[in-house]
Amino acid sequence: MIGTMPDASPLEAHIESFLAYCRIEKGLSDNTIEAYRRDLEKFCAFWLSQGRGEPPDAGGVRAYGDALRTAGLSSRSIARNLSALRNFCRFLLGEGVLRRDPMARTPMPRQWRNLPKYLSLGEIDALITAADCGRPKGLRDRAMIGLLYASGLRVSELCQLQASDLNRELGVVRVIGKGNKQRLVPVGREALQALEAYLKEGRGRLLKGRSSPYLFVSARGKPLTRQALWKLLRGYAGRAGLRGRLSPHMIRHSFATHLLEGGADLRSVQLMLGHADISTTQIYTHVLRSRLRQTLDEHHPRA
Repeated sequence: MIGTMPDASPLEAHIESFLAYCRIEKGLSDNTIEAYRRDLEKFCAFWLSQGRGEPPDAGGVRAYGDALRTAGLSSRSIARNLSALRNFCRFLLGEGVLRRDPMARTPMPRQWRNLPKYLSLGEIDALITAADCGRPKGLRDRAMIGLLYASGLRVSELCQLQASDLNRELGVVRVIGKGNKQRLVPVGREALQALEAYLKEGRGRLLKGRSSPYLFVSARGKPLTRQALWKLLRGYAGRAGLRGRLSPHMIRHSFATHLLEGGADLRSVQLMLGHADISTTQIYTHVLRSRLRQTLDEHHPRA
């Protein structure tokens, strides 16, 4: 049993220090920090339920891993929990709280990486054109979905875009990604045209004389939330006749997959997606493998 959270402890104070370090010094997003908090609170509850008060040691870490497996968690969930604990232990090591890393020899569970789900070009077109451009909200939604597909932005990045982040002359958008890292992403002609229409005829009518720095606004003049965008996409997916659950991330996956199918190199896709490590982008190599097969079949004399 993993346990429930007892009263405050020195270990909890170390966790708060680690989270503050992640926020202030590493510049991690609020979502990442909250995920760390949940996982480390789970470890803290287990640790204190065992009557332990000192910082983690190798034996305790192994026992925690066994408890996670006994709880029936998937290998992905176990790996995420242990990854949070590993980063926490490295922090304690750097702070001098620990003398050696208790997770140095702790194996991480092997995970199968699921191939990303993505839409076909026809499905993307149906989704974008499902918005009614006779209404301000429809102009906004067509521009928003078109920009999602044209740039591969994360939904949180899209919601935080400001009007000043779009450079229509150069055809690029400035994005503040994870860790407050900036990147410039080119935007295609059709998406720029939809954005022009929204800025000329839709955004002002939604604001009704109010001011807002944000590019995409609600009828109340507020920035759109992630939850509102999810709800909008589900509605448009129904209108477009798309089956299954549609998420904003599927549009991001479609952006990356279609780029690679068109011949883009993995490094360029990494930069546009804002991945810190190219190993994250390599989940899309299923596309490269299929293209290699096609290249072999088309060009090898004995294929």
